[in-house]
Amino acid sequence: TSSLIILLYKNVIENIKKNILSNSLNNKVETGDPNLSEEEVKKVINNFYENKKKWNYVFKNRTASKTVKKFACETGNIEVEGIHNLDGLNLDNGAIITVNHFNPLDSYAPRKVAQDILNKKMYIVIEDTNLAMSGNIGFLMNYLDVIPITKSPNYLINKFKPELKDVLNKGNIVLIYPEEEMWFNYRKPRPCKRGAYQFASEFNVPIISCFVEIVDLGVLDNDEFNKVKYIVHILNCIYPDSSKSVRTNSIDMANKDYEQKKEAYEKAYNKKLIYDFDISDIAGFRND
Repeated sequence: TSSLIILLYKNVIENIKKNILSNSLNNKVETGDPNLSEEEVKKVINNFYENKKKWNYVFKNRTASKTVKKFACETGNIEVEGIHNLDGLNLDNGAIITVNHFNPLDSYAPRKVAQDILNKKMYIVIEDTNLAMSGNIGFLMNYLDVIPITKSPNYLINKFKPELKDVLNKGNIVLIYPEEEMWFNYRKPRPCKRGAYQFASEFNVPIISCFVEIVDLGVLDNDEFNKVKYIVHILNCIYPDSSKSVRTNSIDMANKDYEQKKEAYEKAYNKKLIYDFDISDIAGFRND
């Protein structure tokens, strides 16, 4: 099993390397993710919303939330810097939080900001395929506070956007990963896709911009990785400009967020952000 896991990680790292070389920085690199047809997507989405109506949903939702909280406590080492950047933030209509995506459970980092500092409930926008995952991760994806997104324009307009608006109007915080795909333990921020900023502009809510620095502790965690700690850098909040169109706003906000994350990376690691590949870009990886 151990050698199989090592091979799996090495395949993911190889995929990261290939995508960097071809400058495809938002591509999928994970192996073995579910691949769903349109019919299967409809089915997992329908099941998700049906499950929310069932009597035992609240119990499962609490179990999922406790699991993530427990994982965050076990991970332990999460520091937060830049809390002053939240001063004056108006959360009457909620906010969207953005962060680099490097772990299936890395929502514990922005969750620390949303729940522990701002005392707000946090929802996560997830890809439809995540609902089809098996095991514990599949359970969490289906029963955490999530809003699934698909490529279907009909679903986006008639279900996703109203759901997102409703969650935000209640003053909640919604996590959207602007890099879209997860790159395991990858330290560098990647370009921000427009979606999060388009929704922020449409619903006139701020972006809470964050960057997570991953620090290798040099202490063995398992055969492949050392233990790491996380430093969540809260950056300047980004607001939509009411004088601009939604499209222009989304482009400008995405660029601004990326520039902030880039600057945070360069300050944290004391190096310029260049998309070459070095094994040290994969935090904690023991390349013995």
